[in-house]
Amino acid sequence: MDSATGPPSEFSRVRRLPARASYDKATIHGILDAAMIGHVGVVRQGRPVVIPMLFGRVGDELYLHGSVASQLLRGISDGLDLCFTTTLIDELVFARSAFHHSMNYRSVVIVGRATPAEGDDKSVGLRAIVDHITPGRWDEARPPNPGELRQTTVLRMAIEEASAKIRVGGPADDVEDLALPIWAGQVPVTGHFAPPLDAADLPTAVGVSAAVAKLGRRRPPAHA
Repeated sequence: MDSATGPPSEFSRVRRLPARASYDKATIHGILDAAMIGHVGVVRQGRPVVIPMLFGRVGDELYLHGSVASQLLRGISDGLDLCFTTTLIDELVFARSAFHHSMNYRSVVIVGRATPAEGDDKSVGLRAIVDHITPGRWDEARPPNPGELRQTTVLRMAIEEASAKIRVGGPADDVEDLALPIWAGQVPVTGHFAPPLDAADLPTAVGVSAAVAKLGRRRPPAHA
């Protein structure tokens, strides 16, 4: 791992297996761009709450998508302290001992204060979220109308207090276990997008759009 760049603060320092940590901006951005779904944790009425969220990235800014009806996002006009995480699973790692079974993964944790995106910034965020899942889809679809925008909350959060953690390689068996007649190794986690299915009310003359068609050539990420 590239550990030349240190953590932005002690709060973000990876303490368990720190050799797997990276604080490099390019590494963090790359994992975010490869992932599809994130999880957002907040403290609500004194209790921890974690929910999945769609997201998108523009430079050093993370945009999160939610509904104005969400209990989690009510009353956040002055911002919301939160923790965002996402994880990609690349391989299952099988050791000779149950204790050393593992996974090869790439994960990111970001903590900070998110604030509501408004006006043109809200549209920028929504475009980033849509195109994050399917690049180019925003320009193919009808943009949100004023009523739809009022029903949507977009949060903007600086990617500053962030860390990545990555595991690669095979099993780390104890020396005394190496002679055991038990299979050890890795199983790559792969995936693909199935062919698109037309909506039931889609006119027969309307074909699959270019952005959606490209998904067939893109490997979807594997998530924890």
